Amino acid sequence: MYVFTALLSGLVFGLGLMVSGMANPTKVLGFLDLAGAWDPSLALVMAGAILVGFFAFLVAKNRTRSFIGAEMKLPTASAIDRRLLTGSALFGAGWGVAGFCPGPGLVALGMGESKALVFVVAMLVGMAIFNWREKKPRTSVVTAS
Repeated sequence: MYVFTALLSGLVFGLGLMVSGMANPTKVLGFLDLAGAWDPSLALVMAGAILVGFFAFLVAKNRTRSFIGAEMKLPTASAIDRRLLTGSALFGAGWGVAGFCPGPGLVALGMGESKALVFVVAMLVGMAIFNWREKKPRTSVVTAS
C-alpha cells in the first residue's frame, strides 16, 4: 500500500509541476525576474501550494499516524541559524541561476530537458558534499581560563 501511495503521490505531484509550468525553467526565471519582464503566474501556483500546505499541517499536527498508517514525522526544529540561512541562500541562488529546484528538476529530467541533467548532477554532488561534511567530526575550540 505504501509503494502504491508513494507512486500515486509522485505522479500527481509531477503532473502538477508540469501543468503549472514549474518544470519549465524559462517560466520560473520569468517569475524570478522582478526587474525585467516579470511573469506573475507562478505566484498563484505558490499561493495554492501554501494554502494546501497550511491546512495539511493543521490536520497533521494533531495526528500520530498518516491516513495510510505510516508514522508522522513532522519537523521539530524552529531555530533560524547560520546553517538555515546559508542553505536557503544557496537554494535560492541555484533556483535563480538554473530555474529548477529539486522536484521540478527531476520532472524536467524525466521530460528529457538536457539542462535538467546538469542541474540534477550538480544537486546530487551538492548532497554528497553535505553528507560528507556532516560525517566529519566537528572540532571545538577549547579556551583556557
